[in-house]
Amino acid sequence: MTDNSATLHYCLATIFSLLLLARVILFVLIKCCPQRDWRELRQRISSWWLIITIFSLAMLSPKWLAVTFFAFISFLSLKEYLTLTPTRRSDSIPLLWMYAAIPLQYLWVGMSWYGMFIIFIPVYVFLFLPARMVAVGDTQGFLHSASVMHWGMMTTVFALSHVACLLTLPTEDSKSGALLVIFLVAATQINDIAQYLWGKGLGRIRVTPQVSPNKTLAGLLGGILTTTLLAGMVGPLLTPMDRGLCFAAGAMISFSGFCGDVVMSAIKRDFGVKDSGRLLPGHGGILDRLDSLIYSGPLFFHFFYYFYY
Repeated sequence: MTDNSATLHYCLATIFSLLLLARVILFVLIKCCPQRDWRELRQRISSWWLIITIFSLAMLSPKWLAVTFFAFISFLSLKEYLTLTPTRRSDSIPLLWMYAAIPLQYLWVGMSWYGMFIIFIPVYVFLFLPARMVAVGDTQGFLHSASVMHWGMMTTVFALSHVACLLTLPTEDSKSGALLVIFLVAATQINDIAQYLWGKGLGRIRVTPQVSPNKTLAGLLGGILTTTLLAGMVGPLLTPMDRGLCFAAGAMISFSGFCGDVVMSAIKRDFGVKDSGRLLPGHGGILDRLDSLIYSGPLFFHFFYYFYY
């Protein structure tokens, strides 16, 4: 077993140990305060077991299978997004082309074809979808419909494919990419948890009261501090970055994750829904769990790519 393979197994074992600890804490809370309703917390922890198990299997899989896993995540995310979005009947064929673009985008990822991966959706799909819509001849609500399609492709496919692309970067070890993904995803999720805890404990000043009233300045700053420190401590063990770059990456992931969270909250408010779906009990939909990663994924990818490639 190579060093990175061993590190990957130790890392996943640590994550499962933390989940087990959360289960024990929940059991103690239920025994100490049986009068309180712990159903949502129980659902959240149960969903985390499912999420982490599937994610771990993907990280332990061959690269092609792990990339396919992320392609499926993009498919589910796009489907959930389009379920929320009002679309025109005349857009049925362009919508099919949106789904068809997913395997192509991840094909470029699997081929490590960076040039095509980086321009396929922002250039070719961006130009193709409106042209295909014009062929139908329906101009009522044309700009709104095109904007909805473009935003959906950029967030659920293009942005998330950057996470998968970390797996296929040329490295000296086959598991180096998986460790990069774990570093990114763990930092993003820890940031969400830290912002929630800091906000609940010390939050008074609301940052975006009209969009997400629960987001506070204490939560934002506490999340940045927590994520930056943890990234600086753990990052050198999981990535080839030195400690200084890990601190910078942690701060960037934290702030960008916050931006992704509030932007997707604004979209859900525009749609008039609290959660994007019900796929994950206790969490909501898949977009509710991936909203921060939509922003932190591309930014971390290009941060790492700039310094090492």
